[in-house]
Amino acid sequence: MTPLVETVAAPARPCCRLCAAPGEYGAILPSVPYSGLCQDCITAARPTRAGLEQAVVIVARQTLAEAEALALPLATPDELTYHVCVLKRSLCGMLQLFAVVKGNRR
Repeated sequence: MTPLVETVAAPARPCCRLCAAPGEYGAILPSVPYSGLCQDCITAARPTRAGLEQAVVIVARQTLAEAEALALPLATPDELTYHVCVLKRSLCGMLQLFAVVKGNRR
């Protein structure tokens, strides 16, 4: 049986934690929002990975709360279809947070 979440190894070369630009940008410090990011990411005001993860969780919670408000025994077929699609989108968004990124994707 394979685990649902794979451990991610540290990058072989130092790089920006957000865009993977090569270079040494320091350690990741939870107390410093832009630690480990290159100057381009900082000047572009790109959100940090933690901020992106938090945004995904907030959106997933909102859509799940909306879907849970639906009374399933009284729902029409269209409402049931919408309910299942919302659950699928929320689950996919959450699972992408744990996905292992392979290669040099941006």
